[in-house]
Amino acid sequence: MAYRYPQARILFFAKTPVAGQVKTRLQPVLGAAGALQLHQQLIRYGWQQLSRAAQAPLQLWASATGSEDFFRQLEGVSRIHLQHGRDLGERMHNATREALADAEFVVVIGADCPSVDGPYVAQALALLAAGKPVVLGPADDGGYVLIGLRAATAAVFANIDWGQPKVLQQTRDRLRQAGVPWHELPRKWDVDRPEDLARLASLPGWQALTGHP
Repeated sequence: MAYRYPQARILFFAKTPVAGQVKTRLQPVLGAAGALQLHQQLIRYGWQQLSRAAQAPLQLWASATGSEDFFRQLEGVSRIHLQHGRDLGERMHNATREALADAEFVVVIGADCPSVDGPYVAQALALLAAGKPVVLGPADDGGYVLIGLRAATAAVFANIDWGQPKVLQQTRDRLRQAGVPWHELPRKWDVDRPEDLARLASLPGWQALTGHP
């Protein structure tokens, strides 16, 4: 496949689909089985969007072993990378460091961010290719849907209260303290709360992929 940015890597972070362990904030509304199904649909949708955009080589990073059969059903998956670290920040740092051994810059995207499409990722990659050290895609819940890096900087991910509404601001603070400039993209949304579910119907191709409005 011909990529627009072959010197980059897109790291797609996904929790291994296990009932009761994914989309826990949505389980009171969907139940454990429904939350698992939604999580799997989000993985399929996000991977398909990024794969077909063909912006850069795409890597799947799973949170744990298991569900290999599910992951290998995704288009173009030849290897499943395993996240490792004590928290999300350490896992992202380790993954970006590994990917940057063979790439000039990387972008990390979570599977629960279906609003992140090909054109949005293209903006991040273009900025990184132009020399921006860090690119952030803010989320409307106070976190971020995307982070792009030209160097594996541990400070970016250190001492962050993951899952809390201050993640983005804490990340800005870490960058400022480290003297690293960054660029922010337009705000997007992810799927963590019951009120986020209604937005899924507006996604191009969501109904065709899932069979649900």
